[in-house]
Amino acid sequence: MVRIKGSLHPNGIFECIHHTIENGVYKTVKKFYSKSMKNNFTGQIKTAYRTLPGMITNILREAILSGELSGGVQLKQEELATKFGVSMSALREALKSLEAEGLVRFYPNRGAVVSELSVAEAQEIFDIRLFLELGALELAIPNLTEDVLAEADEILKKADEETQSNHWSELNWQFHETLYRSANRPKLLAMIQNLHNNVERYMRLYLTTMHYQTKSQEEHRALLNACAQGNIKGAQKILRKHMADASNNLIEYLS
Repeated sequence: MVRIKGSLHPNGIFECIHHTIENGVYKTVKKFYSKSMKNNFTGQIKTAYRTLPGMITNILREAILSGELSGGVQLKQEELATKFGVSMSALREALKSLEAEGLVRFYPNRGAVVSELSVAEAQEIFDIRLFLELGALELAIPNLTEDVLAEADEILKKADEETQSNHWSELNWQFHETLYRSANRPKLLAMIQNLHNNVERYMRLYLTTMHYQTKSQEEHRALLNACAQGNIKGAQKILRKHMADASNNLIEYLS
């Protein structure tokens, strides 16, 4: 994820300053685009990020989920504002958004700190997720179309070939989100995603040490088949076991 700051040169070359996070280190890189590419490129940026705080939120969220900003790390606000080239108010708004997602916590005399997940918190998150996701699945199945089922199937095919844990974890969420989206409950989906984000960073880490993908993919296939058949009870039974397995694996990793 990047922050872009650009200017158009007289020769028609669009200069972009990319602020990135690599291995926990903030870097600034200049990249150049032709004038013809500039309009399309900046249009994509505007579509992806509605506001400056939203853009910062996305950058920091990905750094946390990837493990580059690990639990317990203090987020020094003045330093971050300088590196991103933004005001303190824009940065604080981004950090408050991450606090609402459970990824950042504020402490007296320490400020913003990347949150850490305890075993008890992980168990509670999965308990809440199970309740919400079973409901989302029940609402979604009657609305699933052939196009949506095909989209979910394509995601599973990509996941079959993925070897990097962070990319596989992203595909895992995309699969579930594709099914739940048909529930037509955007607030419910947002709640599920926030809870998912709280555990995803740890899931990415344990995926590299535990042989989980194969079993998870088998459960995904069974879930998709039950959804395609309109079997709500069967799909919920599969999802319940799928999430219990994920919860047990995460708790084992955290213990």
